[in-house]
Amino acid sequence: MSDSNNPSGLTYKQAGVDIEAGAELIKRIAPAAKATRRPELLGDLGGFAAMAELPSGYTQPILVTGTDGVGTKLKLAIDYQRHEGVGQDLVAMCVNDVLVTGAEAFLFLDYYATGKLDVDVAERVIKGIAKGCEIAGCALAGGETAEMPGFYSDGEYDLAGFSIGVVEKSKIIDGSNVAIGNKIIGLPSSGPHSNGYSLIRKVLEQTGVTPNEDLLDDLLAPTRIYVKAVRKLLEQITVNGMVHITGGGFYENIPRVLVDPQHAALIDLDSWQRPEVFSWLQQAGNISDAEMLTTFNCGLGLLLIVTEEDCDAAVQALTDEGEAPVVVGEIVAEDTVAGPGQAVFA
Repeated sequence: MSDSNNPSGLTYKQAGVDIEAGAELIKRIAPAAKATRRPELLGDLGGFAAMAELPSGYTQPILVTGTDGVGTKLKLAIDYQRHEGVGQDLVAMCVNDVLVTGAEAFLFLDYYATGKLDVDVAERVIKGIAKGCEIAGCALAGGETAEMPGFYSDGEYDLAGFSIGVVEKSKIIDGSNVAIGNKIIGLPSSGPHSNGYSLIRKVLEQTGVTPNEDLLDDLLAPTRIYVKAVRKLLEQITVNGMVHITGGGFYENIPRVLVDPQHAALIDLDSWQRPEVFSWLQQAGNISDAEMLTTFNCGLGLLLIVTEEDCDAAVQALTDEGEAPVVVGEIVAEDTVAGPGQAVFA
């Protein structure tokens, strides 16, 4: 061990890790995290681990977990200094996945990694995470800030999120009750959400377009969090299946809820209005319809499958919660042939 009085002795800070900056970040984000607190939490932010009781009211509580990141959308956010929205993206990608099981997401943790901690940038990102947690009704229970010199390029960072939810065992939604004739209701997205950004960035690169503020607003709009409206719906209507249209678009995500191999989803592709950003991407990138549906949500972030009898009531309940639901299709036999303006997903 070197002499502590030796001025030439190396320090952790000289190696690129600033512990004081990390402490300053925790101090700055503490009020935002506190605003997300739920009564189940034991202890405060800053411990070695987060502890919580299970929410009350469950007879056979089942834990549901989800994890995700933001992907290369981060690159656009970093390039154009748009850091606030990606925090909500991180939360949304996790809690929406947990939601489709019928679960209530009640805890969230984040992982923020960078080469050199910029406290101002990290504060903006993590306050966005806290905002997403408030929208979702879950507590920001803790997280990790990792400063790794030489591992990331200057100014770059990465994010990962982890959510924990709980659902009554008898109320798990797993697609097993989906039946032919069920109706499919779509809830609008805010844009591409957090998927397809490698293709988006390739379109920008090949067209030579430098996005203006309006295009950036469209491309970097935070992922919508559907928890409040859907949880309210589940108090009134039996939902047989839900689909989070995330990575893989329609072709990969819809089959995940079709438990019976003889079932398929018939979607009327003209039944909803796609945000203009998708039309611009398709035209600018000369992207086929099939590729659009494989890569993007194309304007629908969440699908709900209900009986025909419950469809009108479900649409009304979602509307009452501020959503703009659209009936976009139905469950059909897997050998159904799509008509004009339609697609079958199985």
